[in-house]
Amino acid sequence: MIRVLLVDDDPMVRRHLRTILGSSGEIDVVGEARDGAEAVEEVLRGRPEVVLMDLRMPGVDGVSATREIAGLADPPVVIVLTTFDSDSHVLAALDAGAGGFLVKTTPAEDLLNLVKVAADGHVVLSPVAARRLLTQSSRGDERREAAQARIAELGEREREVLACLGEGLTNPEIAQRLFLSETTVKSYVSRLLVKLDLTHRTQAALLAHRAGLTGD
Repeated sequence: MIRVLLVDDDPMVRRHLRTILGSSGEIDVVGEARDGAEAVEEVLRGRPEVVLMDLRMPGVDGVSATREIAGLADPPVVIVLTTFDSDSHVLAALDAGAGGFLVKTTPAEDLLNLVKVAADGHVVLSPVAARRLLTQSSRGDERREAAQARIAELGEREREVLACLGEGLTNPEIAQRLFLSETTVKSYVSRLLVKLDLTHRTQAALLAHRAGLTGD
């Protein structure tokens, strides 16, 4: 069973999500929270594997809560929920450590599958919306220059792997494209995260776009 925490200030939304997730037989909703402060408390209490986090809440918002949760030892995967796929708060949440985002209109079957994907440690991003968000995040000369300076010490192969992460490719897809073994790709990704002081692949994807490695 995948342990999930629901965070949203609207009880109707929480009830709707609980109904959908509970129908799978593979997901256990271990708690609910009405704001970011309660979310952190529930993470410590219930030890969920995945947190579905609303962004716009009174009191402690989803971005602040995501940053605090990401800083915990062995944190759960935080997937932010938003009404709009162009919400600027999404980028802030991804920078804060969120492992992906979903719009609240995601169909029930897709939501179930994506929670399972998140629990397995993969990035959860709507491809079309993600490209728009990531492209938006790469705009601005100062931001691009800072990103390029950050990756300046990477080798050619490391840059290729980072560019693939920017495209949202999985390890098997990167391995196929670069003619490497999956084990080698996994090693490259792990080293990149450490070298660039990143929490997870989503932040690496953001950096790749900002540095202009994806051709956007």
